[in-house]
Amino acid sequence: MPIMKILTESELRTIVPLDIDAVRCTEDAFRALAAENKVTMPPILRLDVPDSRGEVDVKTAYIQGLSGFAIKISPGFFDNPKIGLPSTNGMMVLLSSKTGLVQALLLDNGYLTDVRTAAAGAVAARHLAQEDASIATVFGTGVQARLQLQALTLVRPIREVRVWARDHRKSVSLVDQLRLENRFSVSAFADPRTAISGSHIIVTTTPADQPIIDASWLEPGQHVTGMGSDAEHKNEIDPVAIERADVYVADSLKQTRRLGELHHAIDAGLVSSDADFPELGHIIAGSKVGRRSASDITIADLTGTGVQDTAIATLAFQRAEERNVGTLFES
Repeated sequence: MPIMKILTESELRTIVPLDIDAVRCTEDAFRALAAENKVTMPPILRLDVPDSRGEVDVKTAYIQGLSGFAIKISPGFFDNPKIGLPSTNGMMVLLSSKTGLVQALLLDNGYLTDVRTAAAGAVAARHLAQEDASIATVFGTGVQARLQLQALTLVRPIREVRVWARDHRKSVSLVDQLRLENRFSVSAFADPRTAISGSHIIVTTTPADQPIIDASWLEPGQHVTGMGSDAEHKNEIDPVAIERADVYVADSLKQTRRLGELHHAIDAGLVSSDADFPELGHIIAGSKVGRRSASDITIADLTGTGVQDTAIATLAFQRAEERNVGTLFES
């Protein structure tokens, strides 16, 4: 009878930390996505639950050469914190690329998504931010805000962190926590423009549906990673910034034309719907150029891709097998 492995969140947290290996795993996934005929990735299946301010995304991708592929169910219910519950959770199923049988059920409650999303931010910064970038600003105070900052320290010499959120009290609370965990300078800012001024890397991690960054605030040399616009109605960056940026990079151009920051620039008539831009995988592979000078303003539009999920699920399964972690279940 078929046997699958069940892995819990606590087990996955032990074997798949947010480290440089997770960054490399995610980087390899982007590289594969940019290669011709290497990846099969259907559009995201999306369900909105407006009465509960909720959404559910289903993502998947097959990467040629890997023994398995993941199907991920990822809910986000953004009023949950009001009742003491996390806003995101979910799980992944890893199936054999040869037989289609279930290899593993990853009951991660969204943890693996958090890791691969933070790792994607690190990959974007590694390839688009200035090499000596040391001042980072994060918009948002949730789990992803913390993880994005942690991931940046893996690829850039971060010495100062700035935090901004609509609720300044939450910014102060996050800063208090970060100060206990890190040696670099950490400050909460009440004004978003001031938080950006002089910063080298800016990361947005909110579910905002109106821009929280104005194009006029951006300065030469800055890099911006937009993480939150993974649905048609979400919008964190002024569409004018997409038009004016020296370098705009998508994780998947098909996706960002439909639901990323690029989508809003297209709707505003600032960018043509068929305008060609590099994808992050192209920059990684060296087939297209990213930052050309220290004064370039660069923007990475990351909507989240199925290849990232297949890559991180495969890494988790490999490590579970190597370390004999998880529970076997015979179906």
